[in-house]
Amino acid sequence: MADDDQDTKEYRWETGYEKTWEAIKEDKDGLVAGLVAEFAQKAAKKAAVPRRGPVRLGMMRHLLVAVDCSDAMNSQDLKPSRFLCTLKLLEKFVEEYFDQNPLSQLGLILMKNKRAEKLTELSGNIRKHIKALQGLSEMSLSGEPSLQNTLELAGRILKPLPAHASRELLVLFASLTTCDPGDINTTIQLLKTEGIRCSVIGLAAEVRICKKLCQDTGGEYGVVLDDVHYRTLLLDSTSPPPRARALDAGLVKMGFPHSAPPTDTSDPAGNADPPISVCMCHLEEGEGVGGEGHLCPQCRSKYCSLPAQCRTCGLTLASAPHLARSYHHLFPVDPYEELPNEGQAQYCFACLRTFTDLDKQIYRCTRCHEFYCWECESVVTTTLHVCPGCSSRPHLYQRLPDASGHI
Repeated sequence: MADDDQDTKEYRWETGYEKTWEAIKEDKDGLVAGLVAEFAQKAAKKAAVPRRGPVRLGMMRHLLVAVDCSDAMNSQDLKPSRFLCTLKLLEKFVEEYFDQNPLSQLGLILMKNKRAEKLTELSGNIRKHIKALQGLSEMSLSGEPSLQNTLELAGRILKPLPAHASRELLVLFASLTTCDPGDINTTIQLLKTEGIRCSVIGLAAEVRICKKLCQDTGGEYGVVLDDVHYRTLLLDSTSPPPRARALDAGLVKMGFPHSAPPTDTSDPAGNADPPISVCMCHLEEGEGVGGEGHLCPQCRSKYCSLPAQCRTCGLTLASAPHLARSYHHLFPVDPYEELPNEGQAQYCFACLRTFTDLDKQIYRCTRCHEFYCWECESVVTTTLHVCPGCSSRPHLYQRLPDASGHI
C-alpha cells in the first residue's frame, strides 16, 4: 500500500489528457448544448482583455516586425514548418494591424546569418507588405540570428521618427541562442533611453535575454504553445499599447491629400487620363510611375497609398476615414454589466434573438440600459466598438468623456 501511495504522483505529460471527459455532463434532457454554450462564453470572456481605468493610447504607431530566418525555423513542431506557419500568420497580422491602426505604419526585418536585413520600409501599404511576405516562402533558412544587430537596426530606423507616435519592435524569435558582436545589454539600455518598446514572441522556449529585453523596454514576452496560441499572441500585438506617461500631449499637423483635377482644356468632360508623374513612396525603387495618386496639399508630391509621411515636406498624410476608424481607441465602449438571466429582458437588443435557458448570463449597457447576449457583447467589444443602443440615441452617442474619463 505504501508503494501505491508513492506512485500516485504522475508527470504532467502523463496526466494532460486524463479523464477530460468528466468535464462534459449532460443536462436533465440528455443534451450538452448548454455546456457547449457555457464553454464558448468562458472562452470569449477569457479572450477579451478589459481596459482598467482611463489609459492613454497612441493613435499613431510605428512598428517593426523582425522575423527569425535561421536554421531554427526549419523545425516542424508548427505545421508545415515554423517558417511557413509564421508567414501565413503574418499575412493575417498585417491585415488586422492596419484595420485596428489605420494611421500607423509597419516595416519588416529579416534575421539571418548573424545579420539583420530590412525587407520593407515603414509604410501603410498593406499590399506591399503581404507581397514581400509571400515572396519569402521559397527562401533558404540558414545560420544563426543576431538579436543585437536586429536591435541596432531597429534603433536606427525608429530613432529619427517623431515622438508623438509610438515606436515599437516585435521580434519573432525561434532560436535558443543569439550571436552578437558586442554587449547586447548596452544596446537594450539605448533602446530604453529612446523609448522604443520591444516585444518578443518565442517559438521554442523562454530565453533569458529576450525576457530581460521586454522587461527593460516595457514590452510583452510570450512563448507559443501551438499555432492557435501563436495566432493569439500575434493578434494581441495589433492593439495599441498604453502610451508612456512621460510624453506630453501635443497637436500634430496633418494633411488630407486629394486627387489632381483634370487640366486638359480640350476635354471639358474630364475623360482624359491624368498626367504621368512619379510616386514619391516608390521613387527609390524605380517604380510608381503612373497617373493617379494622392497629392500632398502642402508640396503637391504624389503618393499611391495612405497614410504616409511626406518625404518632401514631412507632413503626415491621412484621410478622414482613417481618423474615424481610430476613434474607438480613444473612446472605447464602456464594459457591459454581467447579470444572471432572471427574465429581465425577453430578447437581445442587437440581434433580436430570444433569450433561452441556455443563456445563463446576459449583459446590460450602463448608459442605455439595453440587454445583450454574450455573442453580441463580444462583437461590440472586439469588432464593432459602438454600442447599438447608445448609437440609436443621439443624446447618448454624442457625449464625450470628461478629463477623468467618465461619461
